Amino acid sequence: MWLIARRSFAEGWGRLVATLLAGAFAIGLMAGALQFALRAQAAVSGSDASELARTDVLVQGGEADPGDLYVPPDGRIALDRVAGRPGVAAAAGDAEVPVVASGRDGEPIVPPAGAGTTLRPWIAEPSLNAYRLESGRAPARDGEVAVTRHVARAGELGTGDALSVLLPDRVRKMTVVGVVTVQGRDAVAGGDLVLAPPETVRRAAGLEPGEWQRVWVDAAPGVAAAGLRDGLARELRGDATVRTAQQVMDAHSAGLRSTGASVGGAIGMLASVAVFVGLFVVANTFGTLVRQRTPRLALLGAIGATPRQLRRLIRFEALAVGVVASLGGLLVGYPVSAVLTRLFAADGFDISAADAQVGWVALAVPVACGLVVTQLAAGRAARRAAAVSPMRALRAASTEDGGRRWPRLAGALAVFGCAWMFFGPALVVRYEEPPGMERTIATSVLVLLGAMTTVAALAVLAPFFVGPLGGLVGRAGTAVSGEAGRLARATITRSPRRVSAAASSLMLGVALVATTALLMLSVNDRFAEAGREVLRADHAIAATGAASGGGAGALPRDAAERAAAVPGVTSAAALTSATATVVGSAEFAVPYLMVTGAPQRDLRAVLDLGGSLRPLAPGEIGLTSPVMEAQGLREGDRVVLRGERGRVTLTVAGAYHDPSHLFADQALVAPATMDRLAPDAAVSAVLVRGGDRAALARAVADVPGADVLDRDAYLDTAVDGMANGLTVVYGFIGMALVLALFGMATTVSMSVGERTREFGLLGAVGATAPQIRTIVRWEAATVVLLGGLLGLGAALGTMAALHAATGSTFLRPTAPWWLFALVVAGAGVVALATSALPARRASGVPVLAAAKAE
Repeated sequence: MWLIARRSFAEGWGRLVATLLAGAFAIGLMAGALQFALRAQAAVSGSDASELARTDVLVQGGEADPGDLYVPPDGRIALDRVAGRPGVAAAAGDAEVPVVASGRDGEPIVPPAGAGTTLRPWIAEPSLNAYRLESGRAPARDGEVAVTRHVARAGELGTGDALSVLLPDRVRKMTVVGVVTVQGRDAVAGGDLVLAPPETVRRAAGLEPGEWQRVWVDAAPGVAAAGLRDGLARELRGDATVRTAQQVMDAHSAGLRSTGASVGGAIGMLASVAVFVGLFVVANTFGTLVRQRTPRLALLGAIGATPRQLRRLIRFEALAVGVVASLGGLLVGYPVSAVLTRLFAADGFDISAADAQVGWVALAVPVACGLVVTQLAAGRAARRAAAVSPMRALRAASTEDGGRRWPRLAGALAVFGCAWMFFGPALVVRYEEPPGMERTIATSVLVLLGAMTTVAALAVLAPFFVGPLGGLVGRAGTAVSGEAGRLARATITRSPRRVSAAASSLMLGVALVATTALLMLSVNDRFAEAGREVLRADHAIAATGAASGGGAGALPRDAAERAAAVPGVTSAAALTSATATVVGSAEFAVPYLMVTGAPQRDLRAVLDLGGSLRPLAPGEIGLTSPVMEAQGLREGDRVVLRGERGRVTLTVAGAYHDPSHLFADQALVAPATMDRLAPDAAVSAVLVRGGDRAALARAVADVPGADVLDRDAYLDTAVDGMANGLTVVYGFIGMALVLALFGMATTVSMSVGERTREFGLLGAVGATAPQIRTIVRWEAATVVLLGGLLGLGAALGTMAALHAATGSTFLRPTAPWWLFALVVAGAGVVALATSALPARRASGVPVLAAAKAE
């Protein structure tokens, strides 16, 4: 059996290469997804360098959020209340201001791993300073800054270069005088740092002289950090929150690990698509490989090979292919991971600071997955090989039995039943859980898993559709191509498994593309439709980074004043936003609220929000109808939010509705209230009524990234921002599609090689080369028709299931007519392109080669 296996490898090198490439590409997609997930976790949870590395105790002003120890405190603390106390060797004030830094090219610098960029004070005390100068010097004067090395590299900046820093209220040009690292890292766990003299940061944070958001404390020799913490807590009598620095760093590290796990889980969901497609491709390739060798396997049975030996032969070949393909897939996985890294960076999640992972998990898991996938794919082929009767040695390899329909039907029904393991819980969640984003995401994931299982069931049933569709294509071929069409019809209907094998790969590709297209078209159309209902403004000033992610879409607060000063402008409303923690309300189930601040005088002129919410006074809050209903709140109830300067008690003024979810998705307050909640909140957009676009552009010409858009262009930008993070999904779907199409091309090519005798004999009895090429092309047309119809049907069914399970108007099972035409045309072009080379090969088979074929 070893000699037979070796001879099979040596003689069928073309088929072997095709199988190895199919396996390597499939495993490469899995390895790339795993490599990216590990790299993302290393970037998020592994780079836990902290500016608090040399700090023993952290004194935070006011009350800190117990659920997140790293958020800014809600109070202030005077430095002299801490410095000089017993056990304190040194103390330094600290504050942070969220900013956006722009590089040499004027483009916003995306912080690493989805974190943020903050303006922080340079700590002069050596015992507390964890910053190591790699070049330059420490900032000493107003307007000078030192930056972490990630900022310098991403912005292509060096010492002496100008750095544009967008503060909450204005844009400042600063000079880079130093580049630092922290614990050998290019950035800290919280993101990028722009370090300035303490007084510069204090003024930017709106602090009074001598007060800070927090104070770093170095314990005196022989004083334990825990003891100093307890002593300071007693002496400050509840005016501050005192923790050890290690507590804060541990809490933040735990949060980063959770974020890394979430990222890994999201990539794992995408990787499941890769596994699914890879199993399809490898299973089809092995099935075709075994079907081609039916006569040889039958002859082996005739001369004494047992079914067990035949199964072991196929299993051994699958093991050899799996090992080689897995090793090749490891190499393919690294460029795949690099592509995913660039796609994620385009959406504002930059993990390039983390190195490629070469640990045992990154290397062993893809190999193990490759072996498992190839063995699973070869399992059915091995069973079929063992069941081949010796009499099959006297038949052509392309002839298929017409029986055994009921086992296939039963198998398809069993797979459909497995799909309802996902559809059933999705419907339960739909009717038993309260409405909300979490429910929508959970049901969508269940429906998509069920849809993938349904596609597998359709692939099992595909041979049943070959006969009717082959007859339809054959009649069309006979009308167009005459005798060649009639012969094509005979070859198609005689071998339904061969045709369905290629069609199932195309079906999978069409289903992936069509489902993604339907989903995005539905969401974007609904966002745009609702946005046109709400938006009344003629123009909008927005930051170009808003569409590209990374938190770079911010404007200074004086942008609205500049716009209002332009002749012809009647209203200019600056929209600010912040996430506020809900406290002091037991009946409020959600822990956070997305709060939008807008000037009440100009709001109605630029936005038409639903409901009857009156203009809000300071201390009042408006909530959207879904939030009011979900929390059981009524007008006049109180809501307590944690602001940057303490708790803020707000009165619910009423309900409103933003059907677009683009402008004020959960809560609305007046600017004075927003100043109490988040005085550093930057402007996300300025909505303008009246005025000239060119004049508005001149008014904000010096603001980095600011762009003046008309109403439709701003809606397009806002809708794109809502779909932020999907670039990587498109890339993953695209790579899976390429893999599926490669599997189809491989199957078509191998099926042509399988029929060497058939094509040679057709040439011997008078068929011309163009007629043989026509036969192959009509068979490709059947593949297109079958794969296209099943793929489009699966996509429409998936959208219908998503709509039924979520009840969301953003997921509607409708599609424009041009999408169907585009998908079918694209599938046709791909099928004809992939069949061109096999058709030429088929037409060139000589009669002697046909006589020597198996």
